[in-house]
Amino acid sequence: MNPNDFKEWQTNSHDLFYHNFNLNMAAHAAQKNQKPKLLWFTGLSASGKSTIADLTAKMLHGQGRHVYILDGENLRHGLNRDLGFTEAARAENVRRASEVARLMVDAGLIVLAAFISPYRDDRAAIRDRFPDGDFFEIFVDTPLSVCIKRDPKGLYAKALDGQLPNFTGISAPFEIPESPDLRLNGTLPPETLAETVAEFFEKSQIF
Repeated sequence: MNPNDFKEWQTNSHDLFYHNFNLNMAAHAAQKNQKPKLLWFTGLSASGKSTIADLTAKMLHGQGRHVYILDGENLRHGLNRDLGFTEAARAENVRRASEVARLMVDAGLIVLAAFISPYRDDRAAIRDRFPDGDFFEIFVDTPLSVCIKRDPKGLYAKALDGQLPNFTGISAPFEIPESPDLRLNGTLPPETLAETVAEFFEKSQIF
């Protein structure tokens, strides 16, 4: 597609309309006997987001819940493989992921999304795309020093050596959530934190 064609399509997007299908979110949710939600895990690289989301999803699956995990790095192998790591590219990365998550929630699923998503405005934009009570921001609060020490993929070492520009926490900012729905102490074992997440939602009767 010619870039100019894309700009024209964007300009004319007001001529696009939603098609309402009979099988809507309420129907999908009733079939699965659950309340679909998006649990958005945010935090630094190596904070434990994906591990906690994975363990939480396993627990919910064991309870008979219909769940799916979206992971930032995994999506960069396919849907978002054309994006870099500038502020604009990160915003688009999060926007695309949130749209996929919204479709999955519409299909009646409980979606656990693990993305660094470093900017408050981007996370706020996700919340705005969901009805009240359908989006939950979960901040895995792990100190940078702990993340650097873990460094399971060697990314921090490369970033500190100048090999990875725009790396969150080193040469690019991470804007700490001001009022997350749930804050987790990322220095605790991931199994403990997954139980904390599951208990939080069970007590709140959110699903």
